[in-house]
Amino acid sequence: KEGGRPARGVDMLVTKISVVAALGALAAFTSPSEAFTAPSCVGFGRSVAAQSAVGRIPKLGLSHATKAPLAAAPRAQKSGVTGCSMAGYNIDLTGKVAFVAGVADASGYGWAIAKQLANAGCTIIVGTWPPVMTLFERGLKKGFGEDGMLDNGEQMKIEKIYPLDAMFSTPDEVDEATKSNKRYAGLEGYDIKSCAEKVKADYGKVDFLIHSLANGPEVTKPLLETSRNGYLAASSASAYSMISMLQHFGPLMPEGGSAISLTYIASERVVPGYGGGMSSAKAQLESDTKVLSWEAGRMYGIRVNTISAGPLASRAAVAIKKGGAGERNYIDYCIDYNIANTPLPKPLYADDVGKTALALCSDLTTAVTGTCQYVDNGMHAMGLTVDSGSFKEYIDKQGGVPWDGWKPDVGAKRLAGKE
Repeated sequence: KEGGRPARGVDMLVTKISVVAALGALAAFTSPSEAFTAPSCVGFGRSVAAQSAVGRIPKLGLSHATKAPLAAAPRAQKSGVTGCSMAGYNIDLTGKVAFVAGVADASGYGWAIAKQLANAGCTIIVGTWPPVMTLFERGLKKGFGEDGMLDNGEQMKIEKIYPLDAMFSTPDEVDEATKSNKRYAGLEGYDIKSCAEKVKADYGKVDFLIHSLANGPEVTKPLLETSRNGYLAASSASAYSMISMLQHFGPLMPEGGSAISLTYIASERVVPGYGGGMSSAKAQLESDTKVLSWEAGRMYGIRVNTISAGPLASRAAVAIKKGGAGERNYIDYCIDYNIANTPLPKPLYADDVGKTALALCSDLTTAVTGTCQYVDNGMHAMGLTVDSGSFKEYIDKQGGVPWDGWKPDVGAKRLAGKE
């Protein structure tokens, strides 16, 4: 006791018990949906719109057991826990503004994140690399079909597209070669600072800042063969750009806002073929996430996290190393490898990352910052892969429980509908 009365901690405990009791009483007379559901919002228990095969599932992968093409994955993806209602966790982002940097088509993670935020009522504006901006605008006018369809059956609306080249933080950094490049003709203010100023003039704020961009001009080269310019370019576009975006967009973000970037397991594990300094750039991005969570958290009261996503056949990923005519791309082998070896042997969908980003932007994660959230069906946890040629003879001899569920062809069989 303090001065004949219960200590402050006891007061607080009694208060918390009273609040819990009150909530319990409320629950006794009110259903979860009536007590907590907000209008026009997204529930995690709801199924998502059907997804097209483009950028969502592996292309003609080979089963490790049968060497036959994998069957196409189901177009409709299941969401939530089987038999579990989550009506109490609906999310309403009406009135919020999200700036998604790096969207140029409907096949990547940036698009999927934008779509999930739009499902929750968020206003979506994007920053697009100038050379592909016209092509993207044409695609939007034509429509992206099911890839652009929200849960309510409407097409996602992107309120505004801003030209953005993340290699330039301020106008004075833009070189003459870029200014005179015909792919930039008629565009100006595409540096990060100018873009942020235009967004401020148009919307006054940005609640959610999504960094969904990266570039490594020498990504096909081994690290030992990467030039200094190539290495620094990868770091500049893929890692420093996040710092610069927070420098210029941070002042526009209200307290409680969220900034999210995308990384890859190559930052901490060796992934042969992912070269040109890109693995280093992703490691920098993850390290910067921790420091930025401290600095931006203390300065602006916002959260900063990164999502380590598994392989997806997006336009950018396909460009890492394209196969020849009739051949598969590098990313397709990466997807097959993951399906064979992940704890959850199934394709990774863009919307898996989109829903994680939605959670990181919502009030479900108000105390989560400075983290690397893995969304890769558990691949990051593996130390030994079951499709290793060195272990093939041993694994082939195993049978029954649990090995029947551990074989590398489990995912392929499930996709083919054999199990």
